[in-house]
Amino acid sequence: MPGLVKYIEIVFEIAYLISVISLGIIIIKSAKDIEHKLFGYMAIILGAGDAFHLVPRIISNATDTFAQHAVSLGFGEMVTSITITIFYVFLYRIFKIHYKRRNMKKIDWTIFLLAALRIILVALPQNQWTSSDKPYMWGIYRNIPFVILGIIIVVLFFKESRITENDSYRNMAAAIILSFIFYLIVVLGASTYPSLGMFMLPKTLAYVWIVVMGFKDNKRSLRK
Repeated sequence: MPGLVKYIEIVFEIAYLISVISLGIIIIKSAKDIEHKLFGYMAIILGAGDAFHLVPRIISNATDTFAQHAVSLGFGEMVTSITITIFYVFLYRIFKIHYKRRNMKKIDWTIFLLAALRIILVALPQNQWTSSDKPYMWGIYRNIPFVILGIIIVVLFFKESRITENDSYRNMAAAIILSFIFYLIVVLGASTYPSLGMFMLPKTLAYVWIVVMGFKDNKRSLRK
């Protein structure tokens, strides 16, 4: 990796981890209701989960020792795949509280079953997380329930945010869509074209956008 790009990525990843975890802690400490407490915990889960993959990546970039950290990078990628799934389950719960939607048992079960299926698929040994040559098709299999889960949450936020006037989560659907687009570009193309891996950076910014929306909505609720 070219020197300048490498160091830009290192700075970006450190700033990202510090930002989302710090915002999560701030939200938890200041929140007066369960919705925003959950948002804070969700942000910390996001940052802590990503740290399992990003910290070894930062070390590998700084020392040019990716091969020596293959196991920790692969394990971190698996952990991140699980925690981002939990992140979306939290986001669904936040959706229900924010929009006061209670009688959604079919969607509840769908979300939880998709999340469980995704986590089971991620945990299977066939993924060969610590291998330098991970099976391409397992990258597809484990992401099918994840994408369906994401589509459901996008539709829910899009519909409800258009009904509620001046809704703080009005752009939530757009942020989720962007995160999935950039993520899928990496999943589908990075093994053939490694440069596409850089799309993980705008994907990460989409997650920051989601957390910032929760941070702003918490501040707004405290002013009421």
